[in-house]
Formats: sequence, C-alpha cells, structure tokens
Amino acid sequence: MNNIFNNLDFSKLGEILTYTQNEPLMFNSGLFLFLFTGFLVIYRLVSRYTTSRMIIVIIFSLYFYYKWSGIYLLCLLLIAISDYIIGCKLHKATSFNARKLYVATSVIINIGMLCYFKYTTLIIDTINTFISRPLELWEIALPAGISFFTFRSLSYIIDIYRKKLQPTKNFLDYLFFLSFFPPLIAGPVVRASDMIPQIRRRLEVSKEMFAEGLYLIMCGIFKKSIISDYICINFVDRIFDAPALYTGLENLFGIYGYTLQIYCDFSGYSDMAIGIALLLGFRFPKNFDSPYKSTSITEFWRRWHITLSSWLRDYLYISLGGNRVPLWRNYFNLFITMVIGGLWHGASWLFILWGAWHGLMLVLHKAYRRFFPLREHKPFISRILNTVNILFTFHIVAIGWVFFRADSLTIVKDMVTQIFTQFHPEVLMQFINGYPYVTLAIVSGYILHYTPHELSLSIQRVFEQTPLVLKAVFFAIFIYLVLQVSSSEVVPFIYLQF
Repeated sequence: MNNIFNNLDFSKLGEILTYTQNEPLMFNSGLFLFLFTGFLVIYRLVSRYTTSRMIIVIIFSLYFYYKWSGIYLLCLLLIAISDYIIGCKLHKATSFNARKLYVATSVIINIGMLCYFKYTTLIIDTINTFISRPLELWEIALPAGISFFTFRSLSYIIDIYRKKLQPTKNFLDYLFFLSFFPPLIAGPVVRASDMIPQIRRRLEVSKEMFAEGLYLIMCGIFKKSIISDYICINFVDRIFDAPALYTGLENLFGIYGYTLQIYCDFSGYSDMAIGIALLLGFRFPKNFDSPYKSTSITEFWRRWHITLSSWLRDYLYISLGGNRVPLWRNYFNLFITMVIGGLWHGASWLFILWGAWHGLMLVLHKAYRRFFPLREHKPFISRILNTVNILFTFHIVAIGWVFFRADSLTIVKDMVTQIFTQFHPEVLMQFINGYPYVTLAIVSGYILHYTPHELSLSIQRVFEQTPLVLKAVFFAIFIYLVLQVSSSEVVPFIYLQF
C-alpha cells in the first residue's frame, strides 16, 4: 500500500486540479466526468437538506469557474455581491428617482466590467489607427462566461425594477442562481424568473427527467466531439486560415462546414448544460430549435440561441421602444439591437458587421412582409415555396457566418473572390475523394439536422423506457466509442470566447 502512494505524483495531481491557463474544465473532458460523478453522489446524499445541497452546488460551481478563469472568479463574486445588495435596495425603494439610480448603478457595474475586459483592446486599437503616437496597450485577460453571467444578473435587477420579480430572500440563493455551473460559461442565458423559483423547492428528479438529461448529454457530446470538432480540425480551419489556396468550391464547402460546426458546437454545449441541469433537478428553456429549418431570417432568430435573442428583445429592443414607435424608429431599433448583439459576441469590427448583416436582413424581411403579406397557396405550391425559403434563409445565415468566423476582412475578400472567380465545380469528386470522412460528417450532420423532430422524440422516448441498468451500460458504451472516434486534439467550445 505504501508503494502505491509513493508512486503517486501528487504534484501532477495538483496541476490537474488547480487553475491552468488553456486547460479549462470542459463538459466533454474525462476530468469533468470524473469530478461530476463524485459531486453527483454527494449531491444525492444531501438532496433532502436544501441548504446543504445548495452549499455543495455553490462550492462545485465556484470551483468549476475557478478552473476556467482562476483569480477572475473574484469578478463573478463581485457581481453577485453588488447585484444582491442593489436588488434588495431596489425592492424597498419607493422613490422613482431612487429606483432608476439603483438600476443605473447595476448597469454601470455590469456593463462597465464587461466593456473593460472585453472592449478595451478594440477601443485602443481603433484609436491608434487615427493618431500618430499609438497608445500603449496592456494585456487584458477575458474572464470566461462574463458576457453570460452579467446578462443573467442584469435580468434579475431589471425584472425587480419592472416589478415582475421579488428579490431573493438571502445572498446564498442569489449566489446559487448566478454561479450555477451548467449554463455559467456559455449559456443558455437563464433568467432569474426561470431559475430562482426552482432553487428551494423539493428536489425531484423523475425517471423522465433523468433519461432526458442523459439523452441530451449524449446528443451534445455527439454534436461537439464527433461532428463539430472533426470538421473543424480536418477541414474548416484550413479553409479559413488560407482561403486563397483553395478553389471556390472548397471555400463554399468550408462555409457550409462552419455553418454546421458552429451549430453543433454551440447547441452541443447547450444540450449538455440543459441535460446536466436536469440531472440536478432543474429545467431550463430550450436554446435551439433546428434553426436551419427556418423559412425566414425572423424565424431563424426565434430558433437560434433562443435565450439570448429573447433577452435582447425583452431587455434591449423593448427598452428602445420596440414596435410602439414610428415605423422608421422601429426598423432602427431592430437594426441597432442586432448590431449590439453582434458586438456582445466579441470585440471585433467583424462581429459588428455580422450583427449589422442580420439587422439589415431582419429589417428587409419585416418591410417585405409589410408590403407582401403571407398568402395561402395549394399544398404542393406551399411545399415548394417552403423549401425555397429554407434554402434562401440558410444561405443568408451562412453568408453572415463568414464575418463571424473570419479573422480579417482580407479573409472575407479572398473567400468571396475564390467563390466567384475560381469556383471549379469539376473538382467535386476530387474533393470527396480527398476528404471522405469530412464529407461524411458534413452530410450526416445536415441529414440529422433536417430529420423530422418527431423521430428524435421517438428515440428519446425509447431511451426513457429502457431500464436504468441498460441506460448506464448504453451511456458507458457511448462514451467509450466517442473516445475512440473523436479527435485527440481538444477543441474549445466556440462560444467560450464570449
């Protein structure tokens, strides 16, 4: 026994368990599965004791975030403390001016912190292009998930201000809500009104919830590790790194590949986050609903990143006046909301262009529907028009993803140039032969995406009805197969940078 302990390298164990830059605790990592299994056992043991259960979750959540951002855990704690105090003061305030002051204070703290960490570099770089003596730029690390937990905290304060929500009874409840680890890093953007009522209720994880959670976790791992990571490493990154080296056909497939990659990557994370929350007894709203089946850009934003798009609608678009203003102002509100949404995604003019592209498309679609309202057609004509609209909307979205993924406007220009001047469709078979598994992954991914939702629900129901032992065996086999098939190179989730 002593020999076993003598052979253990505790220094390496310490490195694994402490914060290490570029080695976060990702859902699809072996370390997370190991730690989460131990956490889940303890969680179930104390499940009848609400406060103990909350403390266990908070400790694990704070550790989870520490593994992502180290010392920047203090940013999360600062937001939790400040907005808990502001929420209590806001609820008690009777003066209109005092209430506005409390909300303004919360906005300044949250958005100020977000702007400092996320946009200082962009601001200084932009200023330096217009002055002869460039300003010195200091290194600023971006705390993981800061865009998500600041938005969650703001929704809490704004809902109290609008008298749609009562503040939490104590700080422990609020810290639980803000730090809860499944959606902490990359969403969904869970609102206080959705989660806080669930915190202190009796823990009940039904067989259906457990099965649904396990099923969503497997779907998320499959999307991320099998489809997204594979086409990213073996094809998409190569195209976007040097599009001028490839034909227009390959560039077009690179765009199609990234369009699938970002969906599988982001919806994969959301599936895992929602699935893990279900295993802990919490139900979150759906974040993706087959967005590439959309027949219009408006419908796309009802299906893509639903929790963010609804947050922008309820807390930004409506605050600007929404559609309760003159028509031109309504279009402006829609456009500027999407521009700000683009800026939220990252400190780059390309993200702003991506947001502006979607804002413009939404305005054009709304104007089109104003002058050409929907009409009824015969079923056959409706199916044809529906298919055409889906294809058109898909390509509108895919064009936007070029701005989202490209590192510079030069990359965008090179891709467009190659597609329109060096297309070379004759290399199609050569491409398929050269990238057989990439082609298979892309085609399979799109087939699965466009498969009727009823089929997925049927598979889920079959999984729910299997005995617990078989579920465990199936999950273990699934994880083993994923480890055998997936790439050895760890690819961070795309939305972790936001």
